[in-house]
Amino acid sequence: MMQENVRNTPHGFVMLPSLLLVLAASIGGVAIGVRMPPVAIVAVLLGVAAFIGLFGFFMVEPGEAKVLTLFGAYAGTVKDPGLRWANPFYLKRSISQRVRNFQSETLKVNDHSGNPIEIGAVVVWSVTDTAQALFDVQNYDHFVSVQSEAALRNLASRYVYDAHAEGDISLRSHTDEIAEKLKVEIQSRLSQAGVRVSEARISHLAYAPEIANAMLRRQQAQAVVSARQKIVEGAVGMVEMALDMLAKRNVVELDQEKKAAMVSNLLVVLCGERETQPVVNTGTLHQ
Repeated sequence: MMQENVRNTPHGFVMLPSLLLVLAASIGGVAIGVRMPPVAIVAVLLGVAAFIGLFGFFMVEPGEAKVLTLFGAYAGTVKDPGLRWANPFYLKRSISQRVRNFQSETLKVNDHSGNPIEIGAVVVWSVTDTAQALFDVQNYDHFVSVQSEAALRNLASRYVYDAHAEGDISLRSHTDEIAEKLKVEIQSRLSQAGVRVSEARISHLAYAPEIANAMLRRQQAQAVVSARQKIVEGAVGMVEMALDMLAKRNVVELDQEKKAAMVSNLLVVLCGERETQPVVNTGTLHQ
């Protein structure tokens, strides 16, 4: 694997006057060398060298780097912004190190339970090692997109869409945990391309159309069961509290049969879906 080598190149505004001075001196040398041919030859060579040196200037934008290669060999990376100068024979390739977003396509995969789902993600990434990005992979932009989608598919197949038991990690209910695991999964795949993943998060999550209606009914049924469970737990607690308060305050003494009747009536009132119609007892406790 290639390793990035950051190079410090001369500033362009330092080299430009120097090269112009050499060009001026070479022109003067040619003029003087009319009578002295050796001086003229040296002046011409200096002029040619200075002229070629003018092609060594290049611009580095903020958030950008220039990768230098000499006849196919990696020579270093320049990251200092501004007008820079390097060997004119260096091939200078630009590579952005700005933070970028990748929005995946909506993928159709099967979750851990085998249910077909649709899922998509947003990945925030940037290039940290320019040498690896350019030389270790064919096309780092395409590499990021393919590997991110592969990691998303792999993650979706390891977890269920919705938790069936309390405490289970699911794609829908544990967004932060899933986002962190997705980030780690993508980073492990993109490290060889010199890419750092800043954030990865699911942007789209839904059941596939062919099972969406059935799963909606299932979620509604689970919600009804959960609500009923809470209602029953609350009703039992209220009945228990009522019996304890009646016993502590000696309001009335109830035998087991009357307690059972009272419990039954209170549970009907508290757990019923419709409002109950009260019946006023004008007789005794037994009639």
